[in-house]
Amino acid sequence: MKVNNMFRQMGLCAALLAATWAQAALPIQHWTLPSGARVYLVESHAIPMVDVQIDLDAGSRRDPAAQAGLASVMAGQISSGLRADPKGSGPYAKAMDENQLGEAWADLGASFGAGASADRLSFSLRSLSYPDLLDKAVALAARQMAHPTFPEPVWVRDRERMSAAIRESLTQPGTLVQNSYASAVYGAHPYGYKTTPESLSRIGAAELKALHAQALRPCNAAVSVVGDLSRAQADALVKRLLALWPAMATCQPLPPVAEVQPLQAAQIVNVPFDSAQAHVLMGQPGYKRNDPDFFALLVGNHILGGGGFVSRLTEQVREKRGLSYSVYSYFAPALHAGAFTVGLQTRPDQAAQATAVAQEVVRTFVKDGPTEAELQAAKSNLIGGFALRIDSNRKLLDNVSNIAWNRLPLNYLDSWTAQVERVRVDDVRRAMARVLQPDRMVTVVLGAQP
Repeated sequence: MKVNNMFRQMGLCAALLAATWAQAALPIQHWTLPSGARVYLVESHAIPMVDVQIDLDAGSRRDPAAQAGLASVMAGQISSGLRADPKGSGPYAKAMDENQLGEAWADLGASFGAGASADRLSFSLRSLSYPDLLDKAVALAARQMAHPTFPEPVWVRDRERMSAAIRESLTQPGTLVQNSYASAVYGAHPYGYKTTPESLSRIGAAELKALHAQALRPCNAAVSVVGDLSRAQADALVKRLLALWPAMATCQPLPPVAEVQPLQAAQIVNVPFDSAQAHVLMGQPGYKRNDPDFFALLVGNHILGGGGFVSRLTEQVREKRGLSYSVYSYFAPALHAGAFTVGLQTRPDQAAQATAVAQEVVRTFVKDGPTEAELQAAKSNLIGGFALRIDSNRKLLDNVSNIAWNRLPLNYLDSWTAQVERVRVDDVRRAMARVLQPDRMVTVVLGAQP
């Protein structure tokens, strides 16, 4: 079977599905397994492919401060090797090192990965839906999630590489300004933790194994499935994927993580750096993903700085004054209040002026809100681009996992355009004024001319 050629052909087929997905309802089936795992399924039988994502509350927000980076490291080391399964049989019951694992996935023409964001530890599987291939891919993924070895020599090698990469990144202006900004916005909250060579040096194989053992809680899992499967097939697939996880008699709640604290006063941080461009970041903690004003804030930020060349920030900073080629704003809502950020680069001698203009644009927008014309243009742009949010299995899976993780309504995608259309000028003005405090924002400037 020429797996790679088949994947290329399916890519062409997937492009044809975008219009259909954008116009038709996307029924999301949802059920809970006896283990407590929550399953979300979108059947898509046009191409023989299955995508799965498993999300757990084991992201970096739960890292110990002294071991910042632990969750990401553990996820990355999942592929470093498998221990043998004495009760198993078949080609995937034997022990494998990292090279043998990579070859096994290549032979299947499938892919498996693990990663950690601030909130989530995520496992992902992609495979053709042909039973002979999918069964093997599920078996291997189940083993890789449940039985990694975390060999110390591999981690020591990778730790040296990561530490070297971090040290090199600290010579780059983008890294320096982002680090200073995160520290100023988040303070002591885990969202502001930075992985350093020192924090990596405090992580050993024992810590990786301990976190892995704590993370695999079936009752804590949100499983999203998109592809060529029926509900019965998806149910059986998810049960097989989680079958090797530790059984739990009861599901004890995880300890809470403190909320991000609001800023009490404005702060200006100047970072000396000899750079051809000054880097400016300004902002504050924003809002959580479950905020009832999510759509008003989405539309509002599109008008302010998220809409590219048609945003207010671009008009005032770039078009009218020529102070920056690019200026933008965004919210990063999560389980806690993610940052609202305005960013730009400019000539060092123009940094003060560009910063002042951006601050005034934000202040005016928060006070007065958008015009009716700006609102209608933003809504048309967002609604017109909705199809691009779900024009592939991967993007659709991202959206389904967003629904699963944040426990959004199952009709979230079907009602998305109606929710955007429903936003009014007063909604934007009220929501932005409630969430943002322009006089208490952090401003970090790197490389400005003295």
